[in-house]
Amino acid sequence: MSDSRFFSPRGPFTAAYLAEVTGSSLAGDTEAGWELSDLAALSTATASDVSFLDNAKYMGDLPSSRAGAIVLAPEVADRAPRKSALIVSREPYKAYARIAQMFHPIRTDDIGSISAHAVIDPSAVIGEGCDIAPGVVIEAGARLGRRVRVAANAVIGRSVELGDECAVGAGASLTHCLVGHRVRILPGARIGQEGFGFAIDPAGHIRIPQLGRVIVEDDVEIGANSCIDRGAGPDTVIGHGAMIDNLVQIGHNVVIGPGCVIVAQVGISGSTKLGRGVAIGGQGGVAGHLTLGDGSQVAAQSGIMRDVPAGARMMGYPAITTREFFRQVAWLAKAASGQQKDR
Repeated sequence: MSDSRFFSPRGPFTAAYLAEVTGSSLAGDTEAGWELSDLAALSTATASDVSFLDNAKYMGDLPSSRAGAIVLAPEVADRAPRKSALIVSREPYKAYARIAQMFHPIRTDDIGSISAHAVIDPSAVIGEGCDIAPGVVIEAGARLGRRVRVAANAVIGRSVELGDECAVGAGASLTHCLVGHRVRILPGARIGQEGFGFAIDPAGHIRIPQLGRVIVEDDVEIGANSCIDRGAGPDTVIGHGAMIDNLVQIGHNVVIGPGCVIVAQVGISGSTKLGRGVAIGGQGGVAGHLTLGDGSQVAAQSGIMRDVPAGARMMGYPAITTREFFRQVAWLAKAASGQQKDR
């Protein structure tokens, strides 16, 4: 169960209702009208909690769970405790995500409060219902849509635009950027700062003015302390619904396609383009001026040195296809084993 000092769940909701809104079926001996008030892990849930199983590593916690309802796949339903209501779905993680959003939607309380300790230029436009915390700086010509939340000490630079229902975390800074609707920017993120562009010269490197912007489309999430450089001339673009984790570096002129997932500590060099639905695992690195095709996947700690075709799965440094990677690993293991026998 969530800590009531930090979280206030909505509800309660019945098991039948949760099954209905997620397009799932309801099984088990518990009454469909059984009310559930929060979420919890299988191992700690009580009769008033909803839990879920999607990863086989946690199968051992299922039979003994005391959860009031469990979201799971049909093939494991027979292993669940009889006392729990079973919300059965072919995609249990997605069903659980929707249920979790019902219990814990994005906060809308206290919307409309503008702190007297915020510094807002008279030419800035603040939409209806915005919540502006102490220490916030909003510079000349900035425009905020409706119900935007800006947390303490964030800076919204000159002429920056934010669409409706955006959230900007504490200490974040935005400059030279246009941000769509329902974008979440977590604490400490830096968007729109100068890109890393200069001409190398032994007498002293010559900085190239960075004259582009950052365009962030709707429903994007940008993690804490991530940095997105503005373009050098063309814009840096973050496509609709992209999810960017904490501590990610995105260079100037990069184009991130819709629905991409970029995990923590990834670095993407300038002018690289990612297609739709590309996924890059933690600490992956991508060289500049490359193209990663739609649906391609890059494993954690891999280094991309060349273009990646659509749908390819890459691994290693320098990255090769996963099939070739594991073939090489098997060959090396076999060769090493043979050498040991020769000794």
